[in-house]
Amino acid sequence: MKIRDYEYVMQKLLQLVDEGVHVIDAEGNSIIYNDAMARLEKMHRKSVLKQPFTEVFKNINAEESTLLQALYHQKVTMNKQQTYLNRDGKVINTINSTIPVIDGDRVIAAIEVSKDITDIRRMSNTILDLHKETLEPERAKQHKIRKYNFDNLIGQNKEFLETIATARKAAKSSASVFIYGETGTGKELIAQSIHFDSQRKDKPFLAQNCAALPESLLEGILFGTSKGGFTGAIDREGLFEQADGGTLLLDEISAMPYELQGKLLRVLQEDYIRRVGGTKDIPIDVRIIATINERPDYLIQSGKFRKDLYYRLNIISIDLPPLREKKDDILLLANKFMEKYSKRYNKGVWMLSDKAKEKLLDYDYPGNVRELENIIMAAVSMAEEEHILTEKHILVNNEEAALHKSSADLSQIGIDAFLDKTEKEILEKALAKYERNITKAAAYLQIKRQTLQHKMKKYNL
Repeated sequence: MKIRDYEYVMQKLLQLVDEGVHVIDAEGNSIIYNDAMARLEKMHRKSVLKQPFTEVFKNINAEESTLLQALYHQKVTMNKQQTYLNRDGKVINTINSTIPVIDGDRVIAAIEVSKDITDIRRMSNTILDLHKETLEPERAKQHKIRKYNFDNLIGQNKEFLETIATARKAAKSSASVFIYGETGTGKELIAQSIHFDSQRKDKPFLAQNCAALPESLLEGILFGTSKGGFTGAIDREGLFEQADGGTLLLDEISAMPYELQGKLLRVLQEDYIRRVGGTKDIPIDVRIIATINERPDYLIQSGKFRKDLYYRLNIISIDLPPLREKKDDILLLANKFMEKYSKRYNKGVWMLSDKAKEKLLDYDYPGNVRELENIIMAAVSMAEEEHILTEKHILVNNEEAALHKSSADLSQIGIDAFLDKTEKEILEKALAKYERNITKAAAYLQIKRQTLQHKMKKYNL
């Protein structure tokens, strides 16, 4: 294949990627300029390709151009945030990476890849502005921001009550709290309850989902930005500064990029932050509550979560039991949700039938309390003139629950223990089905009577 053919193939290939790609040769002429880059900069590809970069982009001098810096000085630029106006006057935010292409001792080209983060940047600024608005009493009052406390936590399960007792003790301290619980178990409710029962209750409570944003934006949201830190940056407080004196909830902290976890660790050890691009150390007094929805040992072993950060945060540890392990709370919660949504939807529902109760108790709730609430909300909203919710109103996904239960058990206890647990459950059901008649149960299981007796002894049945 000729060089020109390779160039044609590359041009076609790069039309398929979402990132903008711009390549200039040793003479500074643009040899690759894909559609994504053209859309980003509002340029026509034909007016850029095979033209000198300095003539097409006359408003950019050599010192500011990362492409020319790569070409002339072999400078590598990685993940640099830039803000500029395109030809239509629209503000564009990008993350750019630029590298020189070196053959032997000479630079033969420079490549720049740009990712448009304009919408994400706008979203991150909105997040910071909204957090700031919640700190203004009049604004918060206007929007009636819901604050949860221990009185909102409902349950009679022994393990759940022990968990609440631990959380109440945590409220009397300013130590970091580490909460583990599956999705939907109420981790943020516990975090808010700790804050609003603590000495910090009159100070801000802010929350950030660490899985919601890429590293480059999450760092700015947490630590703030300093004017001149990157092109287009402005002085802006981050969540640590906004939450000073109060509590910062870092939800799904294991989703935070590994390098950023190291920066967070330094902040927690030194009690000051430095804004992105800034040089000034800013002291902060913030209590951290962190949450995860997977076992911490698994996250550490798989390289998703720093062990040193885990030990720094895990001063007070709280494990929230899943709903399937506290069956005695299901009907209590269901009745509370039924009362709540009956009032909200102006329905006259006030009771669950026996069959509806059985259906609720037989379900495993992969989505935990949040899923139970959604099930009851749907049932109440669809009720017409009925005053009693029957099993027909209760819509559950048993296949999804079984799949979730299996995968959750397997990831937590390993395959050997999982298989033993599954076998034991099958034996228990067979013995119960035939009222512990070993001969009939063995025939049903298609195994020898002696084999069943051996397994019964193994599992203490």
